[in-house]
Amino acid sequence: MATAAFTVPDAEAMQALGASLARALPARVDAVVLLSGDLGAGKTTLVRGFLAELGNTGRVKSPTYTLVETYELDHRTAHHLDLYRLKTPEEAEGLGLRDLEGIVLIEWPEKGAGHVPPGDLIVRLSHMGRAAEGDGRSAALEPVTPLGHKLVENLGR
Repeated sequence: MATAAFTVPDAEAMQALGASLARALPARVDAVVLLSGDLGAGKTTLVRGFLAELGNTGRVKSPTYTLVETYELDHRTAHHLDLYRLKTPEEAEGLGLRDLEGIVLIEWPEKGAGHVPPGDLIVRLSHMGRAAEGDGRSAALEPVTPLGHKLVENLGR
């Protein structure tokens, strides 16, 4: 399956897309999802929907300063990372990314190039129109592994 493309009109729809991805993930399966896009494109919003669907009832904040937030969910662990503040890709090595188990959601993976685990799915978010006007977003889901293909195939089921 090739890249799947979606138009995401608002934050509620972005959370719904995240929830759909979480529902598409088979139970008890680890996955790495890489989230790319400009500031304000909706990466953290998508993660909020994803984690809520998996049972998180608490607040999901952007880990821009903490770099990693871990969530203990129903029978699984999810790690939400934001690499935006890394000055060099080598700084990602000290985070132990390759040792993380469970679901790993990484914002700004390109900032840790060469030190980020390979993704099962790459989600590329971009502004449609002028960001200042609050126009919608586009989401391109690029499956990389068989699990990534399964996620995209199972969307909406």
